[in-house]
Amino acid sequence: MSDGGPSAGAAGVPEVPAAPAQAAEVFGAALPAAQRYVARLASDGVTRGLIGPREVPRLWERHVLNSAAVAEAVPRDARVVDVGSGAGLPGIPLGLARPDIALTLVEPMARRVEFLEEAVADLAEPPSTWRVVRGRAEDRSVVAAVGGVDVVTARAVAPLPRLVGWCRGLLRPGAQLVALVGSRALAELPALRPELHAAGMRDIEARAVGASLGDAATTVVVMTRGDR
Repeated sequence: MSDGGPSAGAAGVPEVPAAPAQAAEVFGAALPAAQRYVARLASDGVTRGLIGPREVPRLWERHVLNSAAVAEAVPRDARVVDVGSGAGLPGIPLGLARPDIALTLVEPMARRVEFLEEAVADLAEPPSTWRVVRGRAEDRSVVAAVGGVDVVTARAVAPLPRLVGWCRGLLRPGAQLVALVGSRALAELPALRPELHAAGMRDIEARAVGASLGDAATTVVVMTRGDR
C-alpha cells in the first residue's frame, strides 16, 4: 500500500515523472532539455537537498510548468535575472520555454551554484545567453556583473517589500519585477501597495498566468521600477 510518497526505482531513488501533455506545448523543441532538467532535479536535486523527495512526483506541475508559466509576463528578447535561483526555479524553465531571452541565475550558496552551473552546461543551447553569478541580489559585485536587466524574477524568495529592497540595484527605471508568490502574499498585496509605491515601484498588479496548464497555473505579482 502506498503511503502517499513518491514511487521508488530499484535503487530506492524516486522515479522521474513522465512529462505531461502540456509540456510539449510549453517547451516545444526544448522538451528533451526540460525532461533532462526534471531528471536532474529528481536525482541530484534531491541528493543535494535542493528538492524534497516528496516533491518528485509533482516536479512538472508544481515546479517546472508552474515556473514556465511566468513566460506570459516576460517581454520578448528581455534580459532576465532570476534572483535566489536555488535549483533554477523559475529561471531555467523560463529560459527553456523562451529561447529569445538572455538569462542570468543569481544564487549565493556554493552547492546550489554548482548545481546551476552543471545544469546550464547541459541545457543551454549554444551560443548560450545563460550564465550563473554567485552572490546576493543586493551585492554591488552582483549588480556590476549582471549589468542592465529588463526583468527580475523570483520565486518565494522573500516578502515583496524586502525583495524590492534586495533587488533595488538591479531594478533600474523601467525594469520589471515578476514574483511568483503564494496565496498569503496575494492576500497581503493591497495593504503592501503604499510601501511598494514608496520604494519606487508602480503599475503593481497580480496577474494570472498559465491558464491552459491546469494544476500548473499560477499567479505572479508584476511591478515596474519608476523613474525616481
